[in-house]
Amino acid sequence: MTFSHPVLKAIAGTLAGFGIAAAAHAQTTWDMPTPYPASNFHTENIQQFAKEVDEATAGKLKITVHPNGSLYKANEIKRAVQGGQAQIGELIISGLANEDVLYALDTVPFLATGYADSKKLWQASKEAVEARLAKNGLKILYSVAWPPQGLYSKTELNTLGDLKGMKIRSYSPTVARMIQLMGGQPVTVQAADLTQALSTGVVSANLTSSATGYDTKSWEQLKYYYDVQAWLPKNIVFVSQKAFDALDEASRDALLKAAAAAEERGWKISAEKTAWYIDQLKANGMTVQPAPEALQAELLKIGERMTAEWADKAGADGQAILDAYRKLK
Repeated sequence: MTFSHPVLKAIAGTLAGFGIAAAAHAQTTWDMPTPYPASNFHTENIQQFAKEVDEATAGKLKITVHPNGSLYKANEIKRAVQGGQAQIGELIISGLANEDVLYALDTVPFLATGYADSKKLWQASKEAVEARLAKNGLKILYSVAWPPQGLYSKTELNTLGDLKGMKIRSYSPTVARMIQLMGGQPVTVQAADLTQALSTGVVSANLTSSATGYDTKSWEQLKYYYDVQAWLPKNIVFVSQKAFDALDEASRDALLKAAAAAEERGWKISAEKTAWYIDQLKANGMTVQPAPEALQAELLKIGERMTAEWADKAGADGQAILDAYRKLK
């Protein structure tokens, strides 16, 4: 249809402008800072999640993913989402342990060492974690476990005595406590900075997953990987409750559906890729093996001590979670 009369043309132009403005207003764009490289399986899962949200909402909700600490570093992401600088983010739960001891639970050594137990531990603790984050105006969308944590070292290890005084990378207060009990010196290094920390000698050992070892090419600096399977830390993808509530109902439903799919997919990928990551460490020249019997026995004793310490600090809430978890096992 064409408009030849000047007045009609003006009206048509105004209506078109309103249409463009309405379309722009209808589209919501969220920034999502994440701490890990674009090639990490957590980030790849998040990219798939963002794509599914875009498709399910017909472009009404777009999530722009900023990987590898490029927008905010790992320890800044929660505050950025709380403050509205970002609407959605990802973090490792145990990184918040300084705020509340409950957040340290999934890094208590040897409490849950496999995927099945890790899921049960999350089942037992999820409600309490959600309640604490809700006080900060945050809503959990989904959670995915890392592969089991192992011990990387430049030198061969036989007992804890071999770690005495060694600078070991830590990423949470619980990990730092374990390193202290192991006789080492904890040095906080975020995942995005780990390669540089290893290459410059800031740390010479590391407690982390085979996935992070692969991401950071740990074989370039470290020779040994001991598959001690100490714990499976979990990441959460979370959103500002205010931003979530501002969405229309259809968009909220689409977001939650995509989140449920991402959680199921993420756990499956994590489990499947564990063996692949370990194979890559081997293929690149690392010596991969279980911990020597003496070292593993010493580590298990540390785990027992730290479980008791965590329960003492967490009080009745913590004990209730441990009791619920043990009933599920």
